[in-house]
Amino acid sequence: MGVVGESGCGKSTTGRTILRLLEATDGEILFEGKNIRKYSKAEMKKLREKMQIIFQDPFASLNPRMTVSEIIAEPLIIHKKCKNKQELNNRVKELMDTVGLSQRLVNTYPHELDGGRRQRIGIAKALALNPKFIVCDEPVSALDVSIQAQVLNLMKDLQEKLGLTYMFITHDLSVVKYFSNDIAVMYLGELVEKAPSKDLFKNPIHPYTKALLSAIPTINIRKKMERIKLEGEITSPINPGIGCRFAKRCIYAEEICSKESPKLEKVGEAHFFACHRAKELGFVNEK
Repeated sequence: MGVVGESGCGKSTTGRTILRLLEATDGEILFEGKNIRKYSKAEMKKLREKMQIIFQDPFASLNPRMTVSEIIAEPLIIHKKCKNKQELNNRVKELMDTVGLSQRLVNTYPHELDGGRRQRIGIAKALALNPKFIVCDEPVSALDVSIQAQVLNLMKDLQEKLGLTYMFITHDLSVVKYFSNDIAVMYLGELVEKAPSKDLFKNPIHPYTKALLSAIPTINIRKKMERIKLEGEITSPINPGIGCRFAKRCIYAEEICSKESPKLEKVGEAHFFACHRAKELGFVNEK
């Protein structure tokens, strides 16, 4: 699943809260049908073998005092996954091969490598415990464009090879279209739309989603692009008040939008949206 939205909308916070790197103040976090908010520290440690994270900035997230092999080996040591040093070294080499890192880099430090290789170390570390679910917190946004495609292709191959489930957080709609089967759109901490990728790009319903998609650059000169410019005051995320959080910037907003928060509605098999006026405006295709 891809999670998109502008900076500060809560994408990264949501991902880290799911992993309980940040503690939620309310609600439930369901993983394999169980509410993991009730888990003890010991239970969460065991669960972390199944759920991992790849951070946005590989330089900031890697310990500068540890070598490549030490960084990748760390989760294996903490969770006691190897019986001896030889088995540990073999597993580290296997992980390095999996993410395309040369064996000659085992004793290298993160600062001696470029951003692409540093991110591959982060990916190898996330894969060390054979997780089922990985939160990818904008894993390529800090990389050069030339390196981004290499890392994305690697992650795509690993997903298919290892059967991984990704929560792919990004602000780049082109990336999420390529990478995700389902997409969730967030605005100021709330989910405003969720749909299969093809449905969302073909038939966006929420006005905010429409605005986001209109901002995607295109090289098709024959296709006329109607840009939707968002104006107006941005609602305070600290004190959003009642009503729709997008109302102050929405050209379709009416009185109900400022008085009542819209609930998620379902259209079709798996398309959800939260907008009071979407059906009235003809944005919803019921077929």
